Amino acid sequence: MDPCTGAMIGQVPIASSDDVDRRVEAAWRAFNAPSWRDLHPLARERMLHNLADAIERDLPRMAALEALDTGKPVTIVEAVDIPAAISWLRAYAGWPSKIAGRAGSLSATPGHHHVYSRREPIGVVAAITPWNFPLVLAMWKIAPALAAGCTVVLKPAPETPLSALRLVELAREAGLPDGVFNVVTGDGSTGAALAAHPRVAKVAFTGSTATGQAILRASVPDLKRVTLELGGKSPSIICADADLATAIPQAAMGCFFNSGQVCYAGTRLYVHSSIYEQVLEGVAAIAASQKLGASADRDSQLGPLISARQLERVTGFVDRARAAGIEAMPVSTAVPDQGYFHPPIVLRDVSSDAEVAREEVFGPVLAAAPFDELDEAIARANESPYGLAAHVFTKDLSAAHRASASLEAGTVFVNCVLLADPAFPFGGMKMSGIGRENGSEVLDAYLEPKSVVMALQ
Repeated sequence: MDPCTGAMIGQVPIASSDDVDRRVEAAWRAFNAPSWRDLHPLARERMLHNLADAIERDLPRMAALEALDTGKPVTIVEAVDIPAAISWLRAYAGWPSKIAGRAGSLSATPGHHHVYSRREPIGVVAAITPWNFPLVLAMWKIAPALAAGCTVVLKPAPETPLSALRLVELAREAGLPDGVFNVVTGDGSTGAALAAHPRVAKVAFTGSTATGQAILRASVPDLKRVTLELGGKSPSIICADADLATAIPQAAMGCFFNSGQVCYAGTRLYVHSSIYEQVLEGVAAIAASQKLGASADRDSQLGPLISARQLERVTGFVDRARAAGIEAMPVSTAVPDQGYFHPPIVLRDVSSDAEVAREEVFGPVLAAAPFDELDEAIARANESPYGLAAHVFTKDLSAAHRASASLEAGTVFVNCVLLADPAFPFGGMKMSGIGRENGSEVLDAYLEPKSVVMALQ
């Protein structure tokens, strides 16, 4: 469905368990085939760069597909989503020739031995991805998995399969051997069949905490390796000394970007009481200035939510908050007559036990509250069961370091927001996930260490 209009734009099949089995078997055969397994590292690197080149050449078409599927403004997809996917692929294309074990000696065993370790690809990887950044979050998994020498079966979200289907065509054009990269489309049952398949050695998942828990349970019989990047309820803390010219727009768009459909969006805002009203008025003004519009409109700044179901969910959170007596800052934003649009909302004086402060809304809804001492703000930030990201705005270097050490979050941003990058690890503490994506750390999820101990006679 087109989220901008609610109209059907096409039909994509729900893969059966037999379809899943065929794709996984193809990936397993490719993993064991000399055309991939024996490929020397620089040749694999060249293939990944070839795929990046193919996406780059196809950028206008890929961006049009992604914008149509997600409803987000095509200008953002062209400037952010597709270039980011290319950057991730190029970053990991350089890794095949850098993957190595180490040599050493036994430390507690007498005799003469030659000891070394190898790092070998784990096998077939199931990549299960969400609908908010379909191509980017798929590439977070595909790029390191292929760099490590694994093969991949990707299941995109049922709401946004189009860029994945185009990507598998481009992979073929780029010269990847048959079966190295595969796509299956479908719903939750398809993902469950993929996650439970005995030939799948590793599951990489981004999505809801509830689905992540189900994948973890499905991994038990075969003891699959699993990484889970799950939900978030990330706090933003604006201290009294913060540069408000930076902090206000950053905190606003840290929540409202992509219509709030960002796993590590700063949806809880804690502001020092001395500047609380000034910040809320500034954030509300930015919210009011955003133009909601269709993806094809190059003046659009915020697109719709992904589906009628998501719109109903977000509206329910806001209605229940207002019914509980939580006030919203006055924000007047024109909302298109059709499609799944929801205006940005700034809720004020939200208590820590309020539903909208505890639960992941996944929409453009900001829950704000004042604080007097930094330790108070940190304590409130850490009350959440999630721990994906946190944001701190201050000019005080000591306060920035102290908050960064104390906040229970996989990433702490200081005076900036939403800057994921292939150079550093990304992931969550607590119920926000297991393991890390990105950085060199992600490669550990796709490589098995093997020790070789050789007695020297």
